[in-house]
Amino acid sequence: MNRKFVSRRRFLQSAGVAAVAVPTSVKGYTAAEMSAFGPDRVTALDISTDVMEQNISKWELDTPALCVDLDALEANLAKLQLTATRNGIASRPHAKTHKTPAIARMQLDSGSVGICTAKVSEAIAMYEHGIDRILMTTVNATPYKITRAMNLRKWCPEFIQATDTPGNARDLSEAAQAAGLVADVVIDIDSGGHRTGITPGQPALALAQLIDQLPGLQLRGMLCYDGGSQHVQGFETRRTRTLERCAPATETYDLMQQSGLSTEIFSGGGTGTYNIDHETRGLTDIQVGSYVFMDAQYLAIGGATDAEVYSDFETSLTILTTVLNAQYEGLVTTDAGAKACTINQPWPIVKGETGMTYRSGSDEFGTLRYDDPSRTYRLGDKLEVIVSHCDPVVNLYDQMYAIRNDRVEAVWKIAARGMSA
Repeated sequence: MNRKFVSRRRFLQSAGVAAVAVPTSVKGYTAAEMSAFGPDRVTALDISTDVMEQNISKWELDTPALCVDLDALEANLAKLQLTATRNGIASRPHAKTHKTPAIARMQLDSGSVGICTAKVSEAIAMYEHGIDRILMTTVNATPYKITRAMNLRKWCPEFIQATDTPGNARDLSEAAQAAGLVADVVIDIDSGGHRTGITPGQPALALAQLIDQLPGLQLRGMLCYDGGSQHVQGFETRRTRTLERCAPATETYDLMQQSGLSTEIFSGGGTGTYNIDHETRGLTDIQVGSYVFMDAQYLAIGGATDAEVYSDFETSLTILTTVLNAQYEGLVTTDAGAKACTINQPWPIVKGETGMTYRSGSDEFGTLRYDDPSRTYRLGDKLEVIVSHCDPVVNLYDQMYAIRNDRVEAVWKIAARGMSA
């Protein structure tokens, strides 16, 4: 990214690309039409080769369209893996960000030891599309979810699930025995946010010892995800908080080792702390997610070398949108509102432009307001916005368009879209 930009807003709006003028009379292609250009399937063995037969311009897509720039995506994968390897730690990316098997396969192929999922439905969707090294980081608390998890474990030997209470561990043990299998589990350690996880120290050790004794379960280690630290502004502040909040988990790691319990897995960390997490002693792998796409929320936190902007990774994910109304002075209306962008803040950022702000608060419509605009738009013009928060944005779409040099190279199915159970 261009470090000559000293203004944070200017950098965010530019985000590594120049302004692009596009024609106003292009034809838009619907999702159904785009599917007709290529094989109408995504199989377990061929998920990353669903390449269209025609070289369609990105600017010909019907909108709103979710687009990922392949050059930027690949650069992000390489940057993360290079940093992790240099720091002596593995990566286990969280698929809840992209929900897309093609990207999960790219992560595994680039060196990740596995992927994480938030929900058992996500894990099933990933496995159905050929991804078989899966760590589920959320506890399955209901009989239905536990049954689904055990059914998945029958088919997927490398499926691991989390637990954080003795009662849940016993439920998992009973279900595993009923299914005639041994389920791999990790204990989830509370990082201090009291959202999930058991209290570190003796309570966590007691749970680990229980799991080690329960029939039907195999203890694989622990996880401790400190989500609260990921978006702390300022690198040094973020580093201090991360290391302080992960210290009790390391103490638990020591207790488990001293007791002869498995510490094969000690998973945690994330995109905001990917170059800090290796300083947590014992941590084996980082659960990075948003690094593949980046978004307005992450750009705002600042990095180790840039206090204003978190520029470690490129903004690969954008929404292509069309101007619907440009007849009023100082503003235009687009077709990408809350149903295309969410209402997460900071708001989306117009890529490649300055002097304008974008709002997606209306259900169907986005509003672009001019201050001192680098350009203006007419009816039918198309523009790209950097998403506010990539995880919920991806969950709004059935597919994303993989773009290289402004041409559609592939259409990827977001197979875990809507898998929130």
